[in-house]
Amino acid sequence: MNLLIKSATITDPNSPFDQQVVDILIKNGTITEIGTDIKTDVTVYDATGKQLSPGFFDLNCNIGELGLETKEDLQTGTAAAAAGGFTGIALMPNTQPPVHSKAEVEYLLNRAKGNLVDVYPLGTLSHKREGKDLAEMYDMYLSGAKAFTDGDHPVQDAGLMERALLYTKGFEATVFSYPEDTAIAGKAKVNEGEMSTLLGMKGIPSLAEELMIARDLYLAEYTDSKIHFSTISTTRSVELIREAKKKGLKVSCDVAAHHLILTDDALAGFDSLYKVKPPLRTHADVNALIAGLKDGTIDAIVSQHTPHEIEFKDVEFEVAEYGIIGFQTAFALALKAGLSIDLIVQKLAINPRVILDIEVPVIAAGQKANLVVFDKDAEWEYNKENNLSKSYNSPYLGQNLTGQVLLTCNNNHLYKSNK
Repeated sequence: MNLLIKSATITDPNSPFDQQVVDILIKNGTITEIGTDIKTDVTVYDATGKQLSPGFFDLNCNIGELGLETKEDLQTGTAAAAAGGFTGIALMPNTQPPVHSKAEVEYLLNRAKGNLVDVYPLGTLSHKREGKDLAEMYDMYLSGAKAFTDGDHPVQDAGLMERALLYTKGFEATVFSYPEDTAIAGKAKVNEGEMSTLLGMKGIPSLAEELMIARDLYLAEYTDSKIHFSTISTTRSVELIREAKKKGLKVSCDVAAHHLILTDDALAGFDSLYKVKPPLRTHADVNALIAGLKDGTIDAIVSQHTPHEIEFKDVEFEVAEYGIIGFQTAFALALKAGLSIDLIVQKLAINPRVILDIEVPVIAAGQKANLVVFDKDAEWEYNKENNLSKSYNSPYLGQNLTGQVLLTCNNNHLYKSNK
């Protein structure tokens, strides 16, 4: 792939060209020259007024393969990811079978070879995600698993979590915790508060998340291990992690893009497209999450891309599955939350790779072209024609969004928006 990107504004804190307007010449997937007024005979893309940064990386997404390919497979999932600006994704092990041995890890890595999007399977923490016995984490680590988690199954057994933290410490891997105390959450489907009372539905209190974060912070401190909290959603959760970082604990966390915009007010019409886990919270929680991103407490933004067939979402709210597709809307939602471009690049491109100890791409001559070009002011309609996922469970389908990914480049492959 040979391409000259003209007059792009670089947003990359690690690049010597950060905040400069330059031309980037790419030959055979490598940045060969950066400067002004570069002359060449290759294809030219005019990026005047557009930003260019390292490709985004998603720490929390679901693709149905293995076993749930009717929801999403690697081909459609990575296509949607590329359209959203993601050049790397960490796959949750919420599959059938779960990614609980080196066989599943190696299968996914082999299937994803040669793709524009780099795929990093996350291995399970417990065998079959049952929360009873540790999985073969070291075998999976040697095969390419970058971190370990039971995905959307919170680990209820404190002893199991302690053993997992101690075990992974030996090879410096990271444990991802989905923080929810199921004994507190019960079978409730929405946030506990005014809206749950208005709807006549039992609610999940913030306490269910915060208790688990407090427990796992104690365990991480006791074992001196690394821990990452997935998709935090409450004010107190942000405060707990902020306090832990001040104490010097090896803790990081992320937030789902939709939790920066939506509140439980969206549930007034019982629309199952807004049914997510953790549940949509309150305006105060949204403000705390945004403040946590700005002060560095929250390290990353994730899509929490969770595809479902129509029969699992177009049903009564109580029985609908949790989750929305989010690859193609994550960037626009981060902008809608009022975050600056510099901060978005930090939270979507830089920090996620640091958390997984993956090399961070740099916009510099001699480096592999792993980058995204986007227009923060472009208005576009997200619809069924440009949705590249196999599933359609997004409340944003049919809506106009501001902030569009125009080019995604990695591994000598190129995605280009039709606009």
